[in-house]
Amino acid sequence: MIPIDLSVGAHKQPAFLAKQPFGQVPVLEDGDVTLFESRAIASYVSYKYKDQGTDLLRRGNINETALVGVWADVESQQYNPPISTIVYELVIKGMYGMTTDQAVVDAQSEKLGNVLDVYEARLTENKYLAGNFYSLADQNHIPYTFFLMKTPLASLINSRPHVKAWWEDISSRPSFQKVLANANV
Repeated sequence: MIPIDLSVGAHKQPAFLAKQPFGQVPVLEDGDVTLFESRAIASYVSYKYKDQGTDLLRRGNINETALVGVWADVESQQYNPPISTIVYELVIKGMYGMTTDQAVVDAQSEKLGNVLDVYEARLTENKYLAGNFYSLADQNHIPYTFFLMKTPLASLINSRPHVKAWWEDISSRPSFQKVLANANV
């Protein structure tokens, strides 16, 4: 693990840009493979270590693999856009002394609420998004949801009983708790 000091623009320096041309974190270097984009990294690690711990990709069952793919795409295309904007407005801007745009928060909260209504229905039938097994589709939700839960808009999660139970389950997993113990959040 090599920390990158974003506050001084280390992620915009030529050495870092050679690994991540968009100047963003994270980057993974594993032997001769260099990857960027968190979902690609998570998928790579999940595949590489599929025989250790939980098989997050469900590669042994084509139907389950397909459902993981569907719900991973739902996270990327439906869930992430509004939640990442909300977290930026309510958390990141505050860290840099910027002013929250409440109109943006309100609009994105409505969009996220609509997505969470779909999740509530899905989680009424299944313990996790792709089925009754924890997968990469669930794991991909953890970072932004963690920060959302530190804001008043945690009510978007907490007001939906199945979504709340799902969040409590995935956020209490030992692997995530280990990450939190080693993180400065």
